[in-house]
Amino acid sequence: MPRLLLFLVIAYALYRLIKGFLRKSSAEIPRKTGEVETFQDPVCGVYVTREDAVIGKLNGEKIYFCSTECLEKYQQDSVHTSTQAKESGGNR
Repeated sequence: MPRLLLFLVIAYALYRLIKGFLRKSSAEIPRKTGEVETFQDPVCGVYVTREDAVIGKLNGEKIYFCSTECLEKYQQDSVHTSTQAKESGGNR
C-alpha cells in the first residue's frame, strides 16, 4: 500500500511538471489578436476592411473606397486635377 501511494504521488508530480511545461510553451506562441487591417477612403474618410472595400487603381497603386460612389467621385476629381495640370503647364 505505501508503494502504491508513493507511486501515485510521483506520477501526479510528473503530470503537473509536464503540464506546466506545455502551458508555458503554448503561452509563448503569439496568438492572433483579431485585429483587422483597415484602409481610409480618400474621399469621405470612412475606414473599410479589405473585404468590404471597393478597390480602384491609380498609377498602378490600389486605393480602397467605401462605395462605388466614392470611387467614381475620386476618379472624376483626379481627371479634373490632371486636366488642370496639363492646362497650366504641368508641375513647376
